[in-house]
Amino acid sequence: MRRHSLVVILVVVFVSSLAAVAFAADKVLGLYSDWGAQTFDEGGKVGCSIWSQPIRDEGKYKKRGAIYAYVTHRPWDKRVNEVSFAAGYAFKKDSTVRLRIGGQRFTLFTDGATAWSRSAKDDQEIVGAMKRGASMIVSGVSTRGTRTTDTYSLQGFTKAYGAINKACKVK
Repeated sequence: MRRHSLVVILVVVFVSSLAAVAFAADKVLGLYSDWGAQTFDEGGKVGCSIWSQPIRDEGKYKKRGAIYAYVTHRPWDKRVNEVSFAAGYAFKKDSTVRLRIGGQRFTLFTDGATAWSRSAKDDQEIVGAMKRGASMIVSGVSTRGTRTTDTYSLQGFTKAYGAINKACKVK
């Protein structure tokens, strides 16, 4: 019985230490008003991301998962300023999402529960609008036909964005 207990304890310690090492790779850089910034480990490479949740979410739905806006840098893959939105539901197949920041309007494509811009150039334009704007509105349609409108504050966006640029050495 003792030998079995020792083996169980060693396995638990080993697994716990692996989890601690994996968790240590993710680091919160800070919270900046309505935006958070962090680094993350993706296969041994460090990426950076900022995120926010809407200040208002509208639609006639009973249940909805977590809703987020992201801007992500994966510098090892030469992917920076990657803009995406997690809707908290699966989008209608082949639908688009409308994004409005101030007077600028963008159209995003959908894949499952996420909306993405179509190109790195679009990502750059969206990030520029986010830095200049006060709020943004994201509108989409679920697989059940439910229309949603999510309003995000852009307060703190520029500081959070600066934090990930510094952490991921992006100019």
